[in-house]
Amino acid sequence: MTAWAQSLIRISNYEVETLQKRLAEITARRASAEMRLAVLDAEAEVERERARHDTESGLLLQAYLMGWKARKGAAETDLHDLDLEEEGARDALTGAFEELKKFEHVAETTRLNAILAAGRRETAAFDELGLRRRAV
Repeated sequence: MTAWAQSLIRISNYEVETLQKRLAEITARRASAEMRLAVLDAEAEVERERARHDTESGLLLQAYLMGWKARKGAAETDLHDLDLEEEGARDALTGAFEELKKFEHVAETTRLNAILAAGRRETAAFDELGLRRRAV
């Protein structure tokens, strides 16, 4: 394999690895955002239950729920943004894999063409040698 092909493949592998790490980081952030939503829902349920048994808590429930809705909206927006970021990262990773495969294919084709060319040169040399022997 030629040096330029090795360099292209090495660079492509690095890009694929970088994008895989980015996707893993986005996935971790997404899991954290989903957990935050689950915690918010659980907290709201606890407050609703408390309001059923305590009249003072019942009076404060509406104010709590307004704040809860704002926090939940922000968390849902973050989750939506992470979904879009994850989709973009997956597309970029797919593109990087495709580029890597193209470079590997070109390198392999170049290697096979070199082998074929060497075989043709060897055959031509043997043919020439045979013609010289016959001419003598």
